[in-house]
Amino acid sequence: MMKAIAIDDEPLALDIIETYCQNINFLTSLKVFTNTDLAFEYILKNKVDVLLLDINMPAISGIDFYKSLPYKPLLIFTTSYSEFALESYELHASDYLLKPFSKERFMQAILHVKEQFSINQHANNGFDSQFIILRLDAGDVKIYLNKILYVKSLDNYLKIFLTDQTSHVVRLTMKGLVEKLEEPSFVRIHKSFLISLDKIEIIKSKSIIIDKEEIPIGKNFDKNFRQQFDLFQNK
Repeated sequence: MMKAIAIDDEPLALDIIETYCQNINFLTSLKVFTNTDLAFEYILKNKVDVLLLDINMPAISGIDFYKSLPYKPLLIFTTSYSEFALESYELHASDYLLKPFSKERFMQAILHVKEQFSINQHANNGFDSQFIILRLDAGDVKIYLNKILYVKSLDNYLKIFLTDQTSHVVRLTMKGLVEKLEEPSFVRIHKSFLISLDKIEIIKSKSIIIDKEEIPIGKNFDKNFRQQFDLFQNK
C-alpha cells in the first residue's frame, strides 16, 4: 500500500489527479497541496511513498523542491512543459506526465511507480542480509548492516562498533562510509558520529544512548536527526 501526495499551484490540476486516483486500491491516501511550504512540512512529519509534482510553480520549482527534501519519495512529474524531461531523468523520476494527460496515461505512470515501490519494499525486507565489505590492514572484512551500532570518526580512520561487542578500525572518511551504506536507518548526529536509528535506547536533549554508551548530538545535526528518527518510527 502506498501513500501519495500531489503538489500543484493549479487547483484544477489537483482535482483531475484526485478524480483519477479514485478507486485505486493500492493507494491508501492522497493528500493535495497548492502551497509548497505546507507540503514540505507534511513530508517532514509523514512518510510519503509517491510524490506527484508540478514543475513550474511560483514559490519554488518542482525540481528544486524535490532536491530540498530530506528523503526522496518515488517521483512523477506532472507539467505542461517538455523541456524539463532531461532534468527529471537525472532525478530518477519514475515518469514525466505532460498536461493534459488522460486517465489511461496517468494509470500507466501509477502502475509503473507501484512496480518500483514493490521492488524497493522487497529490497528493504532483506536488510538483515545486507552487508558492506571494508578493507582493513589485515584484509577485507564483511560487515552486516544490522550489526552496526554506531561509527566514530578518528581523524582519517573510522571505528565501527558492532552488536557482538567487537569493533573494526578502517581507513575511510565518514562521507565515504555514508555513500557505501545508502541506507536511511543510518544517520549522522555529530561530525564525529554516525548511528543506527534502530539501535537507539534513549534520546536526551543533547545526546543519545546506544549500548550504554552516551553519544553527543551536534548542534548542526540535531534537527535533521530528529526528523529522520520521526520518519523511521513512522515506517
